[in-house]
Amino acid sequence: MQLRAAGAVLVRGPKGCGKTETGRYHCKSEVDIDESPAIMTAMQSDPVLLLAGKVPRLIDEWQEQPVLWNTVRHEVDRRQEKGQFVLTGSSNPEETAKLHSGAGRFGVVRMQTMSWFERGWSSGEVSLKNLLAGDSATSGEVPVDVQSIARRMVIGGLPVNLGLDEDAASLNMENYFDLLCEVDMSRVSNRRRDPVKVRRTLQSIARNVATEAPVSRIVADIGEENGTAGEKTVREYLDALERLMIIEDLPAWKPHIRTRARLRGVRKRHLADPSLAAAALALNSGHLVKDLEYLGFLFESQAIHDLRVYASALRGKVFHYRDSNGVEADAIVELRDGSWAAFEVKLGIGGAEDGARSLLKVRDTVDTSKVGNPLALVVITGSGIAHRRKDGVYVIPLATLKP
Repeated sequence: MQLRAAGAVLVRGPKGCGKTETGRYHCKSEVDIDESPAIMTAMQSDPVLLLAGKVPRLIDEWQEQPVLWNTVRHEVDRRQEKGQFVLTGSSNPEETAKLHSGAGRFGVVRMQTMSWFERGWSSGEVSLKNLLAGDSATSGEVPVDVQSIARRMVIGGLPVNLGLDEDAASLNMENYFDLLCEVDMSRVSNRRRDPVKVRRTLQSIARNVATEAPVSRIVADIGEENGTAGEKTVREYLDALERLMIIEDLPAWKPHIRTRARLRGVRKRHLADPSLAAAALALNSGHLVKDLEYLGFLFESQAIHDLRVYASALRGKVFHYRDSNGVEADAIVELRDGSWAAFEVKLGIGGAEDGARSLLKVRDTVDTSKVGNPLALVVITGSGIAHRRKDGVYVIPLATLKP
């Protein structure tokens, strides 16, 4: 779709999520900016030489030479044709790089790690698109126990882990985490980053996944010096992790509400894939089964991840909601026309009652004369069957959802 709409498409996402292979599938020629010394020769003589080839042309790891952004932009203007280039990379360039916004020339595709449906871990009996369109949602019994969910949290959604058992996948994620701490953070920052502090920062985020943990808590966790110096260091690390697309904090939804409660604007902490949290804390499925509270936070993060993937197919966005009265929803899916649906996430089916109660409070708090009635209220669970309760709230296992 984006190739039909724009002259160039920027594909963004964390390392290893499949950007290059996806680009190759859609392109007819390619150049890897990080591959050959000859690239530097071309950059010094005439960067436009790198754009010559059959189109769409893949330009992989373009951020290694940020000047290519403007080179591509000018070439798109010159050619006046759609679908000319696909740019892929595992980090964003430094903000100091002088890049034109690309408005009108670039489309953007945000890639994430694989969802449960893409991994074959969801039956796909319930479509988010159809649910938000008003269709009913039902499914058969989902045979997923807590041990299986814990294994899935450790294995995660990186394509490299397809077909691997937990031990092999865990080793891959350990290596991924080590390289992130020891190489990638310094590379994206263009300065040496202390791997120990990077590791502690990621471990703190992992411990606080799916919560509103403030920067001050991360400062305390990594043992950084108190005061503005410590906070400045952590914010620099968080900025670098955002550029690597390793952290994906969930923004707060700010609708009109009927009460005098104050809306909370704090983001919730999430990593690009829950398996990164398990790797950061060296947890296997056995550890997670013994700590169901933490497994619940990881499962919530997985549900948020998958909702983001499925909502993106509808060009929708995902937020969370919380106000000063304690009314909250783990996820709000908002479509481009402003219509919305609210979700609570509960690992155990026994939590569905509390989840439904929270969602009904959100519905009654939001000023529906301004934002409309919710398209759906949904409790996402780890097991059970998809069904509609008498109060109108849906209970839907994550292992039945698809876009």
